Amino acid sequence: MYLTQSLHRAMQQRPDAIATIYKDRVRTISESADRIARFAGALSTLGVQKGDRVGILSLNSDRYHEYMYAVPWLGAAVNPVNIRWSPAEIVYSLQESDTKVLLVDDAFAPAIAPIRAAFPGLSAVIFIGDGEQPADTLSYEALVAGNEPIADTYTGGDDLVGVFYTGGTTGHPKGVMLSHNNMVCSGLGSQATVALVSPGSRLLHAAPMFHLADIAAWTMGNLVGATHVIVPMFTPAGVLKAIEEHQINAALLVPTMIQMLVDDPAVSDHDLSSLERVLYGASPISEAVLERAQKAFPSARFTQAYGMTELSPVATLLTPEDHDNPALRRAAGRACAHVEVRIVDADDNELPIGEVGEVVVKGDNVMLGYWNRPEDTAAAIRDGWMHTGDGGRMDENGYVFIVDRLKDMIITGGENVYSAEVENALAKHPAVASCAVIGVPDPQWGERVHAVVVLLPGHTATEEEIREHCKALIANYKIPRSAEFVDALPMSGAGKILKRDLRKKYWEGADSGVS
Repeated sequence: MYLTQSLHRAMQQRPDAIATIYKDRVRTISESADRIARFAGALSTLGVQKGDRVGILSLNSDRYHEYMYAVPWLGAAVNPVNIRWSPAEIVYSLQESDTKVLLVDDAFAPAIAPIRAAFPGLSAVIFIGDGEQPADTLSYEALVAGNEPIADTYTGGDDLVGVFYTGGTTGHPKGVMLSHNNMVCSGLGSQATVALVSPGSRLLHAAPMFHLADIAAWTMGNLVGATHVIVPMFTPAGVLKAIEEHQINAALLVPTMIQMLVDDPAVSDHDLSSLERVLYGASPISEAVLERAQKAFPSARFTQAYGMTELSPVATLLTPEDHDNPALRRAAGRACAHVEVRIVDADDNELPIGEVGEVVVKGDNVMLGYWNRPEDTAAAIRDGWMHTGDGGRMDENGYVFIVDRLKDMIITGGENVYSAEVENALAKHPAVASCAVIGVPDPQWGERVHAVVVLLPGHTATEEEIREHCKALIANYKIPRSAEFVDALPMSGAGKILKRDLRKKYWEGADSGVS
């Protein structure tokens, strides 16, 4: 399997069909393919070779689509940078992966100089925005116009297609290495399980394109020949306008986005009847939001995906038919066509139906491993099974119910936050003696990051000071949205902080989204 196969097929079967719509730019498949081959040629002239990493720090655009094809066309590997990261996190990922070239748009042009200063290993920065070109950058459009198209290298199989950084329990993001086989397998298996995108349909990209969830939707759209309608970033007004104006048929959204859409006063002012399929993930959707979404999008059927970056990313799907059964709406779905899912104990023995253990997944979608982290890779993948770190149970029909997050992960607004990362940042505050970070219920974000802090004797700090301190160290979505100050943290006999005791007062009587 190779990622560019879908582009060759589209060129052969429907070259004049629309590939991308972004603002006032509409490009056909043949136009897009020519630009992709030319940009691949440009990267080659810049010294990018097979296996080299090429990064992108950008809001969504049609050039993001071209990048995602052009880099593997050349045989190199993508590195989509999380746009919500702090400068330190961005530089860390570029340095660790030894990224050679970085694409940057208007929104992140101010970050170019500090990134280059902190990471002189970048050989080139390419400006892909529409505004004034920053100094010491190369113009994307000039590179496309000034280079001849090159032939596809047909890189595929187990070759590296990208390094996708995800949160790490050690305080640093981990680079997940995915192959062509991984990504295409996940796309094909997901489509075989539920027709999430149909041939010729219009697929909306409002979720950030750096995120593997949207990249998975992009891959599925390519496999069936969909048109990509792209907005720079999610806003309720922008999404509602795009659905109506472009007659969107399918969209990937997280429950927080869905809630913001149905809460928008203008939702009833738009004709949203074209929307047929909504794929959502990161967490189950509440009954109330689902009912309101079904009224707002009367023609739409909802599918929930469960997975992780390490699984390219899909493992299970809760189908539209499953959503019709109230008893299954808290489930994460059943194994897709490309995977096997089990619930195991600490010794990797499969557990009986209904017992809680760790969710493990096996299939050709399981990552190659973590970049430069062989020990972490060996711990995560044992005998071919990816150990998700999620606790769950399975019923007699194969439905998986997530009951806890063994890795102590917080899901806020569809983004994964590892408490260790936030705790490491908090610990650097001069007034903090000890701290613990937990997820607590939040009506807008599902969960919010909450800090419980013990101050050093004689020191003071406010919630706002804690937040300001964290801004320079971690991404905005990881910064605690609330904090409390206590005299001591509850500890176990082994000296471990009892986070379950901290969570208890917040979650008692609340719908946690897990069963």
